[in-house]
Amino acid sequence: MKNVTDSFVSLGHWPSAGSFGFNTDILATNLINLSVVLGVLVFFGKGVLSDLLDNRKQRILNTIRNSEELRGGAIEQLEKARTRLRKVQMEADQFRVNGYSEIERERFNFINSTSKTLKQLENYKNETIHFEQQRAINQVRQRVFQQALQGALGTLSSCLNNELHLRTIRANIGILGAITD
Repeated sequence: MKNVTDSFVSLGHWPSAGSFGFNTDILATNLINLSVVLGVLVFFGKGVLSDLLDNRKQRILNTIRNSEELRGGAIEQLEKARTRLRKVQMEADQFRVNGYSEIERERFNFINSTSKTLKQLENYKNETIHFEQQRAINQVRQRVFQQALQGALGTLSSCLNNELHLRTIRANIGILGAITD
């Protein structure tokens, strides 16, 4: 540190004009060279640096402005997309509700239709059973009547002789004649 202060102190007085040489004190010469270079740079580079900084500032401001415009456009598009999404969600909910109610209505109609069909089938079954019962009863009646008739004819044939047979026929003809008159 003492060398540095000595070099600044020695700057106050110059050696005599006859002696010319190199200053080997690195700290002293570097500080002087640096201050000269900085002074020249500040003096001559001030305008160039100022222009460069102004251009850079304008580019940054333009970029910020463009970014703000893009941000505004993006926000507007986002709001439009959100509005569209809400609209689509409402339509989807409406379709879902309509679909569910349509499904319920179709289910109800199907159940009613099936119930009516089952009732009709039950009625047809009952009618068929009744018809078959009546047919079976009629067949049994016919057989019983035929057997009874055959039995009666057999009994009459064995019990009746010709004379009794003729009297019965005349009596029946007389009864039939009295009914028709």
